[in-house]
Order: sequence, then C-alpha cells, then structure tokens
Amino acid sequence: MIRELVVNVLCPFFGTVAYVVLFNVPRRYYLSCGITGIVAWLVYLWASGFASPAAASFVAVIVAVFLSRMLAVRMKCPITIFLLAALLPLVPGAGIYYTAYYLVTNQLSMAAERGIGAVKVAFGIVVGIAFVVSIPREVFQVHYWRGKKRRKRLKDLN
Repeated sequence: MIRELVVNVLCPFFGTVAYVVLFNVPRRYYLSCGITGIVAWLVYLWASGFASPAAASFVAVIVAVFLSRMLAVRMKCPITIFLLAALLPLVPGAGIYYTAYYLVTNQLSMAAERGIGAVKVAFGIVVGIAFVVSIPREVFQVHYWRGKKRRKRLKDLN
C-alpha cells in the first residue's frame, strides 16, 4: 500500500521534471511542474476508481489546468510550462502504442477497440483544457476577488 503510493507520487514527479528539463524550462519551475504532474496523476487514479478512463482523464485535466492557471498567474509565466508537464502522465501513450501494434499484427478488432479508447481519452483531455482555459484570466488573480468583496461591501452599504 505505502510502496504503491510512493511509486504513484515519485514516478509522475520525476517523469514531468525530466520532461521539463528536456525542453529547457528554467530551474525555478521544476518543483511546480513536478507537483502539477503528481496532482494530475493522483486525481486520475482517484477518478478512475468510479469512472471510465476518458471521464477520469477529463476530471484530472480540469484540476491540472486549474492548478496550471493558478501557478502561471502566481509565478508570472506562460501556462504552457505547467500545462504540458501536468498533461504528460495523462496522455494515452499505451493505447496509441497498442493500436499500432494490433494494426501491424492484423488484429483489427483489437486495434479499433484500443484506438477508440485512446481517442476518447484524448477528447476528454482537450475538452478539459478548453473548459478551464475559457475562464477569464482575472479570476485567477487575488486582486479580482478582493475587489469583488469590496464592491459587494459598498453595494450593501448603499
């Protein structure tokens, strides 16, 4: 149990950090990128207990993109740095690999099954990204919420 938890925390962390090192992301973002990868993977594991892989990917992507947006605003950098690192553990690489494998070995029904599953997961990822990215940037900034409280207080006084 504890070994499985440690593996499910360390593997996405080191995988995402290795990915961002490979693409020359500045060092000050390594820890944040690793944490977004861990959060995305743990949410996926939690959601896959009661949902399909596509729905679990959708839920994990919503959390990961939300966290990436918050980190991008907080650290004043592009969201792409955190978003790509967070999505890395969720990409349906095995599904795509087995689709190609079954196509090469002429097992077309298995290839179709795996391919449709991979497309569903990819579609869940895209819809999750579009859902959170459509939220205005100001919502992720602290002064937006402070100003909203102030406006409400002034409205209540009048």
